[in-house]
Amino acid sequence: MDRQTQIEIEAAAFRTLRNHLMEDRKDVQNIDMMNLAGFCRNCLSRWMQEAANERGFEMTKEQAREIFYGMPYDDWKAQHQTEASDDQKAAFDKSFAENVGDKG
Repeated sequence: MDRQTQIEIEAAAFRTLRNHLMEDRKDVQNIDMMNLAGFCRNCLSRWMQEAANERGFEMTKEQAREIFYGMPYDDWKAQHQTEASDDQKAAFDKSFAENVGDKG
């Protein structure tokens, strides 16, 4: 497989993942993803931002989130995010420290 084909396949897989998380599984909370997998939708949008910035395209966290979520992040939260339990918040603090640290 040539490099360009690999890049296109990887990009297609990413778009499928994004669609799955944004369309098919809106019910899955970011906090649960972070607690179980060590990443969430916000991480994916941050990785997009970092990739853009590394390539000389200035992108803010808010811009990256709006691209990934397909709407302003506050709108997504209002439509789909539920209140986290104390247990979820405690698990998140641990997972965030282990997986994101000061990158957030």
